[in-house]
Amino acid sequence: MDFLRPASWEEALAAKAEHPTAVPIAGGTDVMVEINFDHRRPEYLLDLNRIPELREWEVGEENVRLGASVPYTRIMENLRGELPGLALASHTVASPQIRNRGGVGGNLGTASPAGDAHPALLAAGAEVEVASVRGTRFIPIDDFFTGVKRNALEADELIRCVHIKKAEGPQQFSKVGTRNAMVIAVCAFGLALHPGTRTVRTGIGSAAPTPVRAREAEEFLAAALEEGGFWESGRAITPSVARQFAELCSGACNPIDDVRGSAKYRRHAVAVMARRTLGWTWDEYRGKERIERCA
Repeated sequence: MDFLRPASWEEALAAKAEHPTAVPIAGGTDVMVEINFDHRRPEYLLDLNRIPELREWEVGEENVRLGASVPYTRIMENLRGELPGLALASHTVASPQIRNRGGVGGNLGTASPAGDAHPALLAAGAEVEVASVRGTRFIPIDDFFTGVKRNALEADELIRCVHIKKAEGPQQFSKVGTRNAMVIAVCAFGLALHPGTRTVRTGIGSAAPTPVRAREAEEFLAAALEEGGFWESGRAITPSVARQFAELCSGACNPIDDVRGSAKYRRHAVAVMARRTLGWTWDEYRGKERIERCA
């Protein structure tokens, strides 16, 4: 196994073009596990740790540009206001040591159905910036996951950063695991309210071959909130709406039975998380609306 250590982004792209099978490594929290268990034996490892721009972020007027190697700890500490859903998801990642090393770029590169960042990125409507010596392109998060641990990257491309709209409404993340820490999700759920467009977005993890959105549930909830005048009134969502939303989220799943949980349990857990996160996000929205009315 050869170890490539580019000193710049340009060198990294050149190395990836010359060695398309090279596996990028930054935090190494996924790659090293696969190597240690002999699940993977790449011919080349492409170390990206000498490229400082991958560990930088920029907060603009509308978006956050998040470098691929920005550690989860930095997201939790510095971007909780702009990216609340991703910050909550970051808090559930493994242990403090791993949160200090791992980043969203590695999570996306691995493209595991159980990746903790994925539901939050789906709910926020993120866009992945990838590059090669041929140029740069932007992949909507909805098009990024193509199969079990497969993504839309070409062989010579690397993830540079993720562009995420700053939250304009409440966001939540919930995860079920076999214990409280250092655990792969049995299933996970992300929800974001977008009051400006009066839309809702979801993200479901570890309950289908890829991370998915519950599109039918989103459309139902957006219509129910609009037709019922909930956005304007800030009234509590009725139990029947919450129950239907939860059932539609569960129906969007296509889970498997494995050692961590059965398909039946995953569907049930997603429904419970959907109902609870809806309650949390709507309570937060109602609270902000009351404050604005009184201001």
